[in-house]
Amino acid sequence: MNRRDVYENPLLSRYASREMAELFSEKTKFSTWRRLWIALAEAEQELGLPITDAQIAEMKAHVDDINYQDAERREAETRHDVMSHVYAYGLQCPQARPIIHLGATSAYVGDNTDIIVMRSALGLIKSKLVRLMASISRFALEYKGMPTLGFTHFQAAQLTTVGKRASLWLQDFYLDYLETTRLADSIPMLGVKGTTGTQASFVELFDGDRGKAGMLDGIVAEKMGFAGVIPVSGQTYTRKVDSWILGALSGIGQSAGKMTNDIRLLQHLKEIEEPFESKQIGSSAMAYKRNPMRSERVASLSRHLINLAADPAYTAATQWFERTLDDSAGRRIYIPQGFLTADAILDICSNIASGLVVYEKAIHGRIMSEIPFMATENILMEAVKKGGDRQELHEKIRLHSMAAGKRVKEEGRPNDLLERIAGDPAFGLTEGDIGKLLAPEGYIGRAADQVEEFINRYIQPVLEENAGAAAPEAELRV
Repeated sequence: MNRRDVYENPLLSRYASREMAELFSEKTKFSTWRRLWIALAEAEQELGLPITDAQIAEMKAHVDDINYQDAERREAETRHDVMSHVYAYGLQCPQARPIIHLGATSAYVGDNTDIIVMRSALGLIKSKLVRLMASISRFALEYKGMPTLGFTHFQAAQLTTVGKRASLWLQDFYLDYLETTRLADSIPMLGVKGTTGTQASFVELFDGDRGKAGMLDGIVAEKMGFAGVIPVSGQTYTRKVDSWILGALSGIGQSAGKMTNDIRLLQHLKEIEEPFESKQIGSSAMAYKRNPMRSERVASLSRHLINLAADPAYTAATQWFERTLDDSAGRRIYIPQGFLTADAILDICSNIASGLVVYEKAIHGRIMSEIPFMATENILMEAVKKGGDRQELHEKIRLHSMAAGKRVKEEGRPNDLLERIAGDPAFGLTEGDIGKLLAPEGYIGRAADQVEEFINRYIQPVLEENAGAAAPEAELRV
């Protein structure tokens, strides 16, 4: 079948990286099932069951050469994916066939594989967060002292700096990094729990020895590289784990949405632009346009990712007793999609952050159009020093400000507040006196210091700890 004849998931064909796609591939899934069956057989052997070295060696010889067609034919008959792969593995391993999946239930391979894959995927997400934080840090430090007009309610407010604003984006991603790291370091395996989580089938296998059945959990977890297992479960691990993880991914969507929405607004103001390539087309109709397509793509993907987090929350809330199967179909969709979407978002954000273009003159021009209003407090203090009456001058500034504002809004003319003040003898200030009070650097407070302190204290240790572990530079696919 020609791929162009059927729907393809754009997360795979347009957005996410090959590395993340491979983690959620059938190859990864089914080879992990086989590694879990090997770990189970080895653990059962160590605890005294009659499983031979030859049987285990035969299983190890066929971990990756999966006979998909045999499994697919069997599943068409049985409608059971796990037992179909037990059957297919048994065809390749005739000696081991009697002990493959011994005592286990489907959740043993299904749930444990999901945890293993998600832990690896969290590691990839973590590396991409580090790369993104490094790019934003460089930008924030470079522009830590460049004044820019701040906005509250998207109305002109006090000045901040270009770098300080970027540090707000950086802090959000830093919080995402902390949560991703926490989950990657603490996520437990399901372990070997049996059909209702009591390990009854394994107690039976070990002739009533509950101690050995209890030890099985830890041995398998260690073989699979985990420090521990979830303490108690039904047949499956609590679906709150999925909700935690999708919640962390949703957090990345929230951070990226905030950053790219800011960039879209700044690009409208002609202050900062995302990268724009020499042959890139901004609009099919308006050839002059430089649309913020990267940031708009992130906004769209972030919205999808944030909404995905609701699905596992509902799933966790609606599981019946020790297990139901109404989680299965959804989990096949929202877990891979959550990671693929977060992966795509981080790649695009890194591409944006590493190539942001700053238009200093446009930024300065907007400051100077608004700074007369911000300078009034300093002007008032200076006039008082020269002998003026503070209350009288405050009222005059209010009246001059209203008149200047009317001129700007209703007449579309330049702001002449400073000229009005300089021409009012009550202030006793010349235009030169007032001009000395208008340097934007005098209105940014500790912004530059805050950027340096934040990056040095919080971000730099993360970058040093992960030196060499950050993802390679992101390439925009389309």
